[in-house]
Amino acid sequence: MSTDPLVVFTPSGKRGHFPVGTPILDAARELGVYVESVCGGRGICGRCQVAPEFGHFAKHGIESKAEAVSDWSSKEARYTEKRGDLPEGRRLSCSATVQGPLIVDIPADTVVNQQVVRKAADTRIIERNPAVQLCYVEVEEPDMHKPLGDLDRVKVALERDWGVTDVLVSQHILPIVQQVLRKGKWAATVAIHQDLESSRPTMIAIYPGLKNEAYGIACDIGSTTIAMHLSSLLSGRTLASSGTSNPQIRFGEDVMSRVSYVMMNPDGREAMTKAVRDAVNGLIQNVCSEAGVEPEDILDSVFVGNPIMHHLFLGVDPTELGGAPFALAVSGAVHTWATELDLHMNEGTRVYIIPCIAGHVGADAAAATLSEAPHKEKKLSLLVDVGTNAEIVLGHESHTLACSSPTGPAFEGAEISCGQRAAPGAIERVRIDPTTLEPRIKIIGADMWSDEPGFADAAKATGVTGICGSGIIEVIAEMFLAGVIDEDGVLDGSNAARSTRVFEDNRTFAYRLWETEDGPDITVSQTDVRAIQMAKAALYAGVKLLMEKHDTPNVSKINLAGAFGTFIDPKYALVMGLVPDCEIENVKAVGNAAGTGARMALLNRTHRREIEGTVKNIDKIETALEPKFQEHFVNAMAFPNKVDKFPRLEAEVKLPERRSGAEEAGAAPRRRGGRRRG
Repeated sequence: MSTDPLVVFTPSGKRGHFPVGTPILDAARELGVYVESVCGGRGICGRCQVAPEFGHFAKHGIESKAEAVSDWSSKEARYTEKRGDLPEGRRLSCSATVQGPLIVDIPADTVVNQQVVRKAADTRIIERNPAVQLCYVEVEEPDMHKPLGDLDRVKVALERDWGVTDVLVSQHILPIVQQVLRKGKWAATVAIHQDLESSRPTMIAIYPGLKNEAYGIACDIGSTTIAMHLSSLLSGRTLASSGTSNPQIRFGEDVMSRVSYVMMNPDGREAMTKAVRDAVNGLIQNVCSEAGVEPEDILDSVFVGNPIMHHLFLGVDPTELGGAPFALAVSGAVHTWATELDLHMNEGTRVYIIPCIAGHVGADAAAATLSEAPHKEKKLSLLVDVGTNAEIVLGHESHTLACSSPTGPAFEGAEISCGQRAAPGAIERVRIDPTTLEPRIKIIGADMWSDEPGFADAAKATGVTGICGSGIIEVIAEMFLAGVIDEDGVLDGSNAARSTRVFEDNRTFAYRLWETEDGPDITVSQTDVRAIQMAKAALYAGVKLLMEKHDTPNVSKINLAGAFGTFIDPKYALVMGLVPDCEIENVKAVGNAAGTGARMALLNRTHRREIEGTVKNIDKIETALEPKFQEHFVNAMAFPNKVDKFPRLEAEVKLPERRSGAEEAGAAPRRRGGRRRG
C-alpha cells in the first residue's frame, strides 16, 4: 500500500496517491481530471485554478488540513500582481503542490470547457479535446554566439516546455515571426494543430505575449439553409450562431436540379461554388460580429453537408452524382486549409469535413449519426433528417443501414400554392373542427391561437402570409382527420354542402384555410395535397426499404432531425404516414443534429475518429436501384399508408375507417365517430 498522500478531486471523485511536492496540476492530469492550462505551468494564464478544501471528509476517508498544500508561491504572487487577485480560496494548480492528504475541488466556472455543445434538452457532457492547442512560450533572445534563427528558437521552446517536437510551420508565419517575438518581448503564444495523434503537429498561428482564447466554427451547409456556430476552443461554449438561405437555390430548388445546372452550363460549378463560399464568409462575419471576435482568431473549422453540397463547397464537379453508380469524388474525411477554400479567417485555419456515408447520404447524415448514435442503441432506432433530400439511418449496435430519399422541396413550402419559408406571419400550427370544418391557426411571431384574445392585434405586425413546412403537415393531417380529404388524398367535394371552407377549384376542390383582408386567401388545393403525398411517400418508402433489409416490422425510437424535422409535431408525422408506426412518446424532434455533430467534431477530435470508423460500418442502400421502392412509394401515398397498419397511433388518435373492398371500387368512404384531439 502506497505511503504517499492521497489526493481526491471533487466533484469527479477521482483519487490517487502522489509524492509530496507533486504539483496539483500534474496529479490532475495523471488521473484524467481536466484542468485547463495555456501557459504551460508558468502561472501566467490563470486558467488552472483549483480550490483546496480543508476539514474531515468521512465520505473520502481524509482529514484534509491547510498544511496539506504548499504555501503561497512566487508564481501566484506574480500572477496577482499582474492580473489581479485570485478568488478567495483559489490556488494555481501549476504552482501549489501536494504536502499531505488533500481534497481538491475543481470550481464549476473553470470546467465549462467540459460541458461543451448541447442542443436543447440534451444533458450529455462532451469532453473537450480540440485539434488546436495554445502554447505559451518564453523564447531565448538572439545571441551572436548561438546563431539559431528566431523560428528555430520557438521550436526549441515548444519542445522544452510542451514536449512538442518535429513541428511543421504554416508558410504565413515565416514573414511575421520576428516581428511577433519582438512585440511580445520574447514571449509568444503558439497555436499548434494536431488532428491525428500520429500526425506531425503544425504551427498555424503565433501571437505576441500571452493569448488566452481561440475559436472555431461548425457549419452545416444544407440545400436550403446554411447554419453556423462559433465556439470557443478553450471553453467549449457556443458564443454565436447564424443562418442564411443557401444562395444556390437560384440555380435549382433541389440538389438534382443543381447537378443539371452544372451539366448544362460550362461555368455552373464555379458559380455555385462561389455562391456558397460567399454565403459562408458572410456567416463568419455575422457570428464574429455578434460575439465580438476577430475572424483572425478562428483557428479550426468543421463543415458538413449532403454529397452535392459537399462537392460544390470543395469546388468538385458533382456531375457523377447525377446518375448511377452515384460516384463520390471523395468519401472519406477531408483535411485542408481555409485559404484553399477562399474562406476569410486566419491564414493558418484548418478545415475538417466529416466523411460521407454514400453517394446520396452525406457528411450531414454522418454528423447527425454522431450526434444521435443510432448505431449504439440496444433496440432498433430510426434517424430521419427531413429536408429536400431526406437522409435516413436505421440501426442498433449490431447492424446499421442508411439511405437517402428524394422528397423534394414541398416540405419546406416550395411547390405549395401558399407555401413559404418559416418566417414571421407564416402559419405553423393548424387545428380543424371535424364537425364545422372551421380552422384555428398559430403563426410564427404570435404566441396565441387565432381564436384567442389578442391574436388579431399580434398578427397585424406581420399579417398571415402563408404556410410553412410544419403548418403544411398539420393542415393536411387535420384535413384527413376531419374528412376533408380521404385516405387517398382526394378532396371530398361533398363537404362543400356543409361548409364554405370547401369550394370548387377548376375540376377539383380546395380548402380555404384563412381569409385575408388585403390579399388572396390562403388555401390548400388538390395539387398541394399531391405534392405533400409525393414527398412523404418517398421518405416512407426509403424507411420501409431499410426496415425490410433489417428484417423488422417495427422500430422502437424515431428521431426527426433537421430544421424542418424540429418543428414537426410527432403525432402529425405519424398521422401523415411520414414515418412508421411507433409509440408517440418515442418520436422526438432532435433539432439540427447535423450541426450538433459538427460541433462535437470541432470540439473533440476523438469524435472525428469515432465517426470515421462508424461510417465504414454502415451498410448503404441505394433506393434508386431497389425494385421494391416503387411499390412502397405507391402504398405510402395513402394516409397514413395503404397496407401498413398503425395500431400504436390508433391507440392515441381516432383515424378514419379504412375503406372496404366495395368502397375501394368507388363507394363513398365511411367514417368513425369523433376523435381524440391534441
